[in-house]
Amino acid sequence: MSTRDVHNQIMWNRLIAVVEEQALTLIRTAFSTSVREAGDLSAGVFDPQGRMIAQAVTGTPGHVNTMAAAVGHFITDIGPERIYPGDVYLTNDPWKGTGHLHDITVTTPVFKGEALIGFFASTAHVVDIGGRGYGPDAREVYEEGLRIPIMKWAERGELNRDLVAIVRNNVREADQVVGDIHGLAACNETGRRRLLEMLDEFDLADLGDLAAFIFERTRAATLAALGPVEKGTYRNTMVVDGYDDPVTLAVELTVADDGMHADFTGSSPLSRFGVNVPITYAQAYFTYGMLVALAPELPNNFASLEPFTVSAPTGVILNAQDPDPVAVRHVLGHFVTDLCLGAIAQALPEVVPAEGAGALWNFQASARATDPMSGLPPVEMLMFNSGGTGARPTLDGLTATAFPSGVMTMSSEATEQIGPIVVWRKEIREGSGGAGKYRGGLGQVVEIAPAEGYEFQFSAMFDRVANPARGRAGGEDGAPGAVYLDDGTPFPTKGKQTVPAGRRLILELPGGGGFGDPAERCAEDVDNDRAQGYTE
Repeated sequence: MSTRDVHNQIMWNRLIAVVEEQALTLIRTAFSTSVREAGDLSAGVFDPQGRMIAQAVTGTPGHVNTMAAAVGHFITDIGPERIYPGDVYLTNDPWKGTGHLHDITVTTPVFKGEALIGFFASTAHVVDIGGRGYGPDAREVYEEGLRIPIMKWAERGELNRDLVAIVRNNVREADQVVGDIHGLAACNETGRRRLLEMLDEFDLADLGDLAAFIFERTRAATLAALGPVEKGTYRNTMVVDGYDDPVTLAVELTVADDGMHADFTGSSPLSRFGVNVPITYAQAYFTYGMLVALAPELPNNFASLEPFTVSAPTGVILNAQDPDPVAVRHVLGHFVTDLCLGAIAQALPEVVPAEGAGALWNFQASARATDPMSGLPPVEMLMFNSGGTGARPTLDGLTATAFPSGVMTMSSEATEQIGPIVVWRKEIREGSGGAGKYRGGLGQVVEIAPAEGYEFQFSAMFDRVANPARGRAGGEDGAPGAVYLDDGTPFPTKGKQTVPAGRRLILELPGGGGFGDPAERCAEDVDNDRAQGYTE
């Protein structure tokens, strides 16, 4: 390795440290628990053409991989001639951002002297964006909340107070939402300052040479990782619960010398409810699945994402078009990873795990006083919960772990601090992992209720209740999920419902599928499962 290569590698590591500090700034300044507790965010640095050079390790693939395409939209819509030092831009447009209105993406240009040398961008999920609230019931995106086109949050350092006022007057939790947007702008500013310090320290005029080095090395490593996969076409289908009817997800995955292409023709038609998925979000989780299977240590940037492409006809559920409803696009979008892994498993049987719980079981509730005259304030709350992952070819699945989203579960204590909620129980769900030579990860049981004086208006968005995670290579399916009240009353798994005062909602999260013949599980692991309470 030449001296220049060593220098560029050091600069690359330094750049990753810059974006990590950018992300940590957002976590420290965020108002919403989904950001500061769960890490539902992304952060990255981009070149002047809008190509992602480096991303923070902290974050989710749905945010990072969609944000990677978003900065180009900012450049086009703002116009290169209107990009100034001190500017801050934002949007939550589902088709130019991350797939639904609840994610705010903020982009900040970086100038060195008078020269534009790049951008920092970040994304976070906000607790409320107005409209019907976070749930699948809307029939058009217009009902789902405030839609902000690509606009200037600040110009030449001057805050756009008109836009702030529009946001404040169209959301239920104004302080949280506006505070989170300021947090996004602050984290980009941290990145901007640290980058300029880095350039001054090493006497660099811009990021051009470093970006070229990063892209060249990453592209070569990505194609090398694809090399051992036999070229050809692989197919897979998956049936999941959907809203009112089961949904079929289908993929035809083509492996070539220069990359992989996923075509989603054959997937179910669009839903009339907000479970539809913009194709950029489907692409994010396809790409993520392929990278973790083939090159889990590879850094994520423009060059590692470029070889993975997607297509789908209009009218299918994985290619939602404006103004289709998309509020809970994660419910089906998270299944794209297992869908595509299931296809490539034919070429990589010793790499690909069994199916897992997939989509997060988000608990989004509007707490309202049972007595309107009580003076108790309304509160919006969001809590993430995860089922089990699929067993791997050589290891058991992970219990109560978010895959592929990667978000962390908020603690019960943090959840109870933000609003009138009591978490009565949160425990591993015995027997929920699919049997196999390697056992599927277990789900969990969560029992929650409104605090005294409140009831919940609650948007259900749960899946894998009718269609559990499938085992692989002879492994058994994971346990399906279940939702009911503490008196045994079944509870709908999609749409806005009410948890009455005095009642508790019980969520039994699904487990992951098993891998391999259960008869081949070693006796020591069987005994440990019983001792730990994982199985009877």
